Amino acid sequence: MRLTLLNPPHTAIGSRVPSEHLPPFGLLSIGGPLIDAGHRVRLVNADPDPMDMARIVVECLYDCPDAVLIGHSGSSSANPTVVEIARALKRARPDLTIIYGGVFPTYHWQDVLAEVPEIDIIVHGEGEVTAPALIAALAARQPLVEIAGLAYRENGRPVATHSAPMLTDLDGTRIGWELIDFAQHSYWGGRRAVIMQFSPGCPHLCTYCGQRGFWTRWRHRDPVRFAAEIARLVRDHGVELINLADENPTSSRRAWKAFLEALIAEDVNVTIIGSTRADDIVRDADILHLYKRAGVLRFLLGIEGTDEATLNAIKKGGSRSKDREAIRLLRQHGMIGLCTFAVGFEEETDRDYWRMLRQLLAYDPDQVMSIYATPHRWTPFHAQSATRRVIQPDLRLWDYKHQVLETPNVPAWRVFLWVKVIEAVLQLRPKALWRTYLHPDPEIRHAMRWYSRMGRRVVLHEVLSFLFRERRSAGPSVAAFWGGKQFDEEALSRSGRSGKQTGRMIMGGTRDPAYLR
Repeated sequence: MRLTLLNPPHTAIGSRVPSEHLPPFGLLSIGGPLIDAGHRVRLVNADPDPMDMARIVVECLYDCPDAVLIGHSGSSSANPTVVEIARALKRARPDLTIIYGGVFPTYHWQDVLAEVPEIDIIVHGEGEVTAPALIAALAARQPLVEIAGLAYRENGRPVATHSAPMLTDLDGTRIGWELIDFAQHSYWGGRRAVIMQFSPGCPHLCTYCGQRGFWTRWRHRDPVRFAAEIARLVRDHGVELINLADENPTSSRRAWKAFLEALIAEDVNVTIIGSTRADDIVRDADILHLYKRAGVLRFLLGIEGTDEATLNAIKKGGSRSKDREAIRLLRQHGMIGLCTFAVGFEEETDRDYWRMLRQLLAYDPDQVMSIYATPHRWTPFHAQSATRRVIQPDLRLWDYKHQVLETPNVPAWRVFLWVKVIEAVLQLRPKALWRTYLHPDPEIRHAMRWYSRMGRRVVLHEVLSFLFRERRSAGPSVAAFWGGKQFDEEALSRSGRSGKQTGRMIMGGTRDPAYLR
């Protein structure tokens, strides 16, 4: 079959402010298996230089595809754009099959199918195995009921087959790197770059995160084969930087150490950046020299609370002492610690923000980044926030960089002011300025200057948007805004893992989702 993979333009700050863009890893992950199954596959990447709707339609329908598969990494914030695109494509080609995948449709499949007739099929959960099986069934005009991991309509009602088995052989499917032009993707100030993933999932239970629900279980690729693939991309395609999509690539010390040693043995010049937990950095104090030799330059560390009570409430499982020690250890070994700090939890007061500023100063991070707690329906934080008021109904702004929840003790303008003050104080203190402009290591100096330039552009964008573009008002409660039941991890139940129940149908109800009004 002729297939088009579409990465839609994303309105989030992270997509619109930078002039550099990484390739859509999720679509490449299903593109490889589809190509290997014998299908003709094209990728339309509408995000880097955002295409308008007319051009998206032309590009998607260029070679008369049998189906368009839409996927994105933007979760809730990209869904309104996907809906607009699906409607435009169907107007141009009513016979076109439109398939939608990702975290948002996985957990909102009933709503999407009930309210967006232009979307025909949803792949829920991981798509590397489900997508080829689905396309094979469509090509043979076979019923979909026996294919696990799908949602569609039957007699006009949304239904879903049983969830697909978890992908355990992560090296058994191939990334479709041939779908991209490597020269068109850069990051880190002009470095040719791609996204890769060593280990999907996360073993931790943080309430604001949906990783555990979507990926079910943390697992990893073969460390030696993963290192060899990175080396091949460096040698054959000139890739200079790998941005790890993992939440916690270091969860297994044994596997991570094996990867570092294998990449060192490949002897390639590459920079590795990603995210991990402070606990793992402290745990690995004796092998951090291997991190550095392998090319690791920066790790993002989530500092979601500066008091132990908040850490316990959100089940972070960390501690202030380990956070501080991780930052110190990274710096000691010539690596950068980027600290994210989250605000927007219900109990916060002005005093809490002042304490957060003082604690972050004590941590002495190299870089900082703020995020706002966001009650996506697939996270336990959704249930914890059920009675709180939504102040931002526009889903395009549900990107963790905009306030969407009312903070009862502090008005929205003052929360925003506190966040900007915290960022400014941390980034403009003498230590930070010295690391940015006078650090003796040219790699760290380049990274700090690039981040500083990006930060100035982001702050300007955020201030102008907050003052002149965004509209906030006291809206419905979180429970009323989303409606219906929170699916939590049952949305990806693995009880049918043996395959004996893959044909069982889950009948979908109807709701009046606010996000599609």
